Amino acid sequence: MSDDAAARDAMARDAAEQESLFSHAPVDPDATAAYGDHPDQVIDFYAPRATAAVPSPTGSSPLVVVLHGGAWRAPYDRRHITPFADFLARRGFAVANVEYRRGSAAPQADGEAPVAGRWPDTLDDVAAALDALPSLAGQALPQADLRRTVITGHSAGGHLALWAAARHRLPADAPWRTDEPAPLRGVVALAPIADFEAAEKLDVCDGAIRQFLGGDEHFGERRPCADPALLLPTGIATTLVQGRDDVVVPQAVAESYVEAAAKAGEVVGLTLLEEVGHFPLIDPATDACAVVAEEIAQLAW
Repeated sequence: MSDDAAARDAMARDAAEQESLFSHAPVDPDATAAYGDHPDQVIDFYAPRATAAVPSPTGSSPLVVVLHGGAWRAPYDRRHITPFADFLARRGFAVANVEYRRGSAAPQADGEAPVAGRWPDTLDDVAAALDALPSLAGQALPQADLRRTVITGHSAGGHLALWAAARHRLPADAPWRTDEPAPLRGVVALAPIADFEAAEKLDVCDGAIRQFLGGDEHFGERRPCADPALLLPTGIATTLVQGRDDVVVPQAVAESYVEAAAKAGEVVGLTLLEEVGHFPLIDPATDACAVVAEEIAQLAW
């Protein structure tokens, strides 16, 4: 097969995988709580479900915090990941699906994709949501065991998950810095934008990283506060799950983060899935999604 034919085949597969993911109807949460005054500053909560696999959830359940992707762009909100949140709830987890402020909803004047992210609002929101989560989850999901919390996120949400777990590694003057590591069992980042330099070289999501940081003039200045690859080691168990056929956030980005972790003296797991692209990782209809749930369970239980 020629390179052009292989590229067309990969893009066709990606389109089919995306169509499958977005074919699922959104799943309403059991409760929603606000962590701020903006309409996007909310967390949806899903209680553990009774299913054939988990006939009657009893006692406490690990809490999985979900951060959705979409290149930090406004058209992609938390609704597209609610079937994944429900998928986890049906496997005995308590789930918190976090919304956050994203970039502009309108295309740019030149017809390019909407602007990615808001600086500093996107990071303000993730930090505020995680800080408020123990209190909000305690009220909405009394069966959630906060001592067994795992953060997961997909694509740009994978970036945010890694970042949220590394706040204690931020520069001293960063407003989101914490004195101690987050009380987490671990992080499972799914096809994450984990290394800004590697992702930039591959033009991941059409310039989304530079937009997220506020433009070219801020790239060098703000990157140390936002790039997970520069915030290592975290001391928190971390696994990356990546499809080998991902054309949205290629495998090389995950590998670069794992290499950066090794140089910092930390071992980060990397699970590579054959014949899997970007979207099956959060698509309940796929085997890849079941693998993700197992990776989360290994850290949480």
